[in-house]
Amino acid sequence: MKTILRFIGSTLLLGMLVWTMTINVAIAPAQAALRQLEEAPRQIVYQSRQTLKDQQGNSWQAIAFKRIHLGKTATIYLRLVGFPGTAELDHLQPLTFTDSLGKTLTATDISQEMFADKTQVELNAAEYDLQPILVQLALGIPLQLSLPTLNQPEITLNVSPEVVEEWQSLTEAT
Repeated sequence: MKTILRFIGSTLLLGMLVWTMTINVAIAPAQAALRQLEEAPRQIVYQSRQTLKDQQGNSWQAIAFKRIHLGKTATIYLRLVGFPGTAELDHLQPLTFTDSLGKTLTATDISQEMFADKTQVELNAAEYDLQPILVQLALGIPLQLSLPTLNQPEITLNVSPEVVEEWQSLTEAT
């Protein structure tokens, strides 16, 4: 009888603990983690840094950023970087965004702007113009990014709604 009561008590205690942790996670406020950097006098960069996993479990650094030069219009870009040897990205193809409702958008590859030597582009990194599609991304809906490759099937990265919201907050950064 004591064993049954201990089991029931332990089960109730564990259930309450799990319930409390679930409530705390559910009501925790989302916090944007935009970083502000001064690259040069009168040149500010706002950026969101995230680690995204592909379908093989490889980590990719996703950096959405907005560079503001005094007197110039700011544009928002998305840089994706995998570990060397992870993949050879096809810089002639766009990045495809597909939301969970099936809506598809594409972003132009502008990787040549990311490197000082415009003739040498790294195959494990790419940069895309995020500005034209950012306002078309729906809040609260997860995304899949499809990166085109040269030597393997395209790479798929899952993006949570919180990351999309953080990227969209770049439009308000000044």
